[in-house]
Order: sequence, then structure tokens, then C-alpha cells
Amino acid sequence: MGVGAASSATRFQLCALLILISRTTILCQSISSSSPLWEEEVSCNTNNNKAALFVFGDSLYDPGNNNYISTTNTDFQANFRPYGQSFFTQPTGRSSDGRLIPDFICEYARLPIIPPYLKPGKHHFVYGANFASGGAGALDETFPGLVVNLNTQLNQFKNVANQLKQQLGDEEASDLLSQSVYMISIGGNDYLSATRGDSQQSYTQEQYRSMIIGNLTSVIKAIYKTGGRKFSFITLPPLGCWPSIKAQNAANKTYSGDFCNKDLAALVQEHSKEVSEKLQKLEKALEGFKYSVFDLQTTFNDRMMNPSKYGFKNGDSACCGSGPYRGVYSCGGMRGIRDYELCENASEYLFFDSNHPSEVAYQQLAKLMWEGNSSITGPYNLKSFFQLSYLS
Repeated sequence: MGVGAASSATRFQLCALLILISRTTILCQSISSSSPLWEEEVSCNTNNNKAALFVFGDSLYDPGNNNYISTTNTDFQANFRPYGQSFFTQPTGRSSDGRLIPDFICEYARLPIIPPYLKPGKHHFVYGANFASGGAGALDETFPGLVVNLNTQLNQFKNVANQLKQQLGDEEASDLLSQSVYMISIGGNDYLSATRGDSQQSYTQEQYRSMIIGNLTSVIKAIYKTGGRKFSFITLPPLGCWPSIKAQNAANKTYSGDFCNKDLAALVQEHSKEVSEKLQKLEKALEGFKYSVFDLQTTFNDRMMNPSKYGFKNGDSACCGSGPYRGVYSCGGMRGIRDYELCENASEYLFFDSNHPSEVAYQQLAKLMWEGNSSITGPYNLKSFFQLSYLS
């Protein structure tokens, strides 16, 4: 074969290789688009990002784990229309009209959308896992039997870590776990449960808060012991002015004011303050421990007070629900109340249902978590976490 022919062959092989790489990249990234492949994990041989995303928490992060809980109670499920209508075109179990914060973080980090851990089938944990469960709390006593509590989520993560060690070997698995990011959203349901009289029992507010933060701290330390080093947290949202809370107070004939629950608002604020203090102590005590805290409370409050500033037409009522502020949790008609109202354009609303933001709101929040400055997301943002993984 002549030099020219050999050169042509080499160029052809290189071209074919580039096309193959390009197609593989497109396939791996297609899950972040509106393609029907959204619900399937892409089977790529390696995770070139060197970092995975492990997600723990409640409905703000749950991609549909509650679909697979054996219960006839649908209070904490969202696997029916109109949930999912804006992006997936069908319900997925996410408590919104579309994607949640972890879905957008996956997109920014160039990871495939991570499906529910409990979803049957083969999972590729080199990209991470999502254990979050709508309604879950830091305490086992919060809505037992209806949700996957935080301690159970921790045990699921430990199982995944063991599987990764078997799949990759101890050294590579340990490297992946140490480079990965661990997102946690928990605590709100513990306080909401207490306002319903479902928990707290004879504890003082201080004792109850100490129990919640104590259990969260134990879970953080257990993840750290398993290899986790980079943690992402959010402050609790302004639950006291949630549409569901305001609807309850508006229905109370003796209630006056703006219908926000001031006591709940104070509990939320004190919780977030103490968690922040605890994280600072952990940073000093645990070598290599790094954390990011996103000020969800301030960010969301601003959008509730000034919706038009952020592109919303409504910042205090839900797109889907019934009653005052559409705050009755009836969206979809599958939670005991059949009738509900649905707005024409969910993107114009800060809230999709009486307890959860819309996809547009989630996207705004995710962007701030990803690249926000230290005044809103600190001491690290999530982009810096993944950049540290790329450089190591």
C-alpha cells in the first residue's frame, strides 16, 4: 500500500472514530433533553467527569422514588397528571410540572438525568443515585410508611457504595466517592408534620430541632465515613408562607393578617441558622470536608414578594390546586379531593402546586446553586465542586 493510500486510510479511521465519539457523546447527553429517552439511563463505559451526584432528601429532590412505595395513600406521590406536563409530557413522580433542581445540576455537570433509586432495572451508579423521597424527614417518625426516611436513604447509599467497590475495585470506587457531590434537602417535612400534630409529641421546640439536626449530622458523618467529601445543602424554604399554609389560615375565620404562619417561619429560620453553625464545626472537625449552602429562604422570599422581577406573574398562589391561593393540595384530583383548578401557563407561576415550585422556578434556583456568588451560595457553589473534580 502506498503512502497516500495509507494516509487516506488513517484519515478515514480517524474520521470514523470521531463520528463514534460524537454519537456516544450525543447519546450520553440526550437524556438531558426532552427526548423520550429521559427515563432511561445511558450505558456508557466510563464516567469521564470523575464525579457522580448522590441525592438525598424530600420532594424538592425526589424524581419519583415514591412511585415504588407500597401504599394506597397518594398524599406524597405525584405520578399522575398534570404533573410532568411541561417537560416530560407525562407524570414521572416529580412534584412539579417538569424538572427539579438535581435534574438541572446534572445538565450543568454534563451528567445524564439520574432516575429514582427504587426504579426497577439496571442502574449505572458511576453517575450517582437519587434516593430522595417526597414527604421524607430527618426523623424516622415523620410520615412513617408513606415515605423513605433519611436513615433508610443512607442505607441505600451504603449499598450503592458497596456495589461500586465490586464493580470498579476499592481504589477507583473510593476515588469516585471522594470526588462526587452529595446533595441533601431535608427537614421541612419534620416541621410541617409537627404543625399537623403528627409528631413532636411532648418535646419542646428546642428538643425537637436538636433531634432533627442531630440525625442530619449523623447521616452527614456516615456519608463522610463512606468517602463523601463535598456536600450541598439548602436552607429550609419560607414554609410559613407556603400556599398550603396560607390556605389553612385563610379558612380560619378567626385568623387575621397576611395568613402566613409566623411560628412556623420562626422555626424554619432558627433551624437554618443552627444547621449553618453545625456545618462550620464539621468543616473544622472533618479533614477534607467541604460544603455549599444555598440560601433558599431569602431567594424564594424575594420571588414571592417581587415575582415580576424574576419573570413570574404570580408569586403567592399555586398554578394547580383549589381553594384560597390554590393552596388546597388537590392538584391532579388523586388526594381525596377530585376537583382542582389548573392555570394555563405554569411558567408564569412561582408555585406549581400548593407545596412545590414550578419548573421555571427550579431552574432559577438550580442556576444559583450552580454558579451563585458567596452571598447566596457559599462557601462553595456546585460548579466549583465539579471543577475541583475535573482538575484532580
